[in-house]
Amino acid sequence: MGGDYAPGEIVSGVLKASEMFPELELLLVGHEMVLKKAYPELPQNIRICHAAGVMGMDESVEALRNKKDSSIWVATKLVKDGQADAVVSAGSTAAQMAAALLQFGRIKGIDRPAISTVFPTLQGGKVILDVGANTSVKPEQLVQFAVMGKTYAEVILKIAHPRVALISNGAEEGKGNEVTVEGHQLLKKANLNFVGNIEGRDIPAGNYDVAVCDGFVGNVLLKLSEGLGTSLFSLLKSEFESNLRSKIGAALLMPGLKKIKKMMDYAEVGGAPLLGVKGVSIICHGSSKARAIQNAVRVARDCVAGRFIDQIEESMSGEGGR
Repeated sequence: MGGDYAPGEIVSGVLKASEMFPELELLLVGHEMVLKKAYPELPQNIRICHAAGVMGMDESVEALRNKKDSSIWVATKLVKDGQADAVVSAGSTAAQMAAALLQFGRIKGIDRPAISTVFPTLQGGKVILDVGANTSVKPEQLVQFAVMGKTYAEVILKIAHPRVALISNGAEEGKGNEVTVEGHQLLKKANLNFVGNIEGRDIPAGNYDVAVCDGFVGNVLLKLSEGLGTSLFSLLKSEFESNLRSKIGAALLMPGLKKIKKMMDYAEVGGAPLLGVKGVSIICHGSSKARAIQNAVRVARDCVAGRFIDQIEESMSGEGGR
């Protein structure tokens, strides 16, 4: 029930996922009467789980404790109780994080959960975290993010020996604020393939596999890239439609442009796991449509199949998590 286009696009995405992954059982958590009226017939591998309430995007997290009938709370509880393996939501990120923390708890050695994303670069998708969970962090938490990001890159992206970088305002190890400078020194000592600092302009090049930062920097980076991509393609479209010569050129370039646009589209990633909690919780963009939800289900499936939570727990018990 959460998201800008819920429940229509959410259900459409789940229907697509049910075709792609017929072996999965998919649970639609929301108001049963509303869903059954809109979707009287569903495939055998999709069923409805009733939740009378919905957490509004502008509601405070404190309200969640008094809304145990909300869809995000019910969905998370299904995972906690072993009736489901993962939760996927495009609703309130704050509510989803709070539900996961309260019901799953944190993995040992993790102070704060982090939101990760797979960022498109010239060398393929790279992991960036945190992209919104923590606006300020401590240096040791950057190391925790790095360990979790490394595990994500290994388990989900199948990258061997991921290169870990720290986002700063300069490549030199002395650049950055106090947290970044101290974090750099801790990352050097950790059991990680740490390649040093990277600047904002280095991020699209992709000469790293995992990049860590606080949630303020990460969220600005993510939103800037989304806005820049949208603006760039709008400018190209306007230019290509300006005269006949441009239209002919656009027709020739269109296959390549479509490929680039697909590579930069967040819907291809689908959703980002909330790292650091003892359960799989996939956070989707609020404006997610069917394809994004379909891909988010794929991410959830991969996390479960790869024993992602177990892998992070093992990583945190090693030298890199200390």
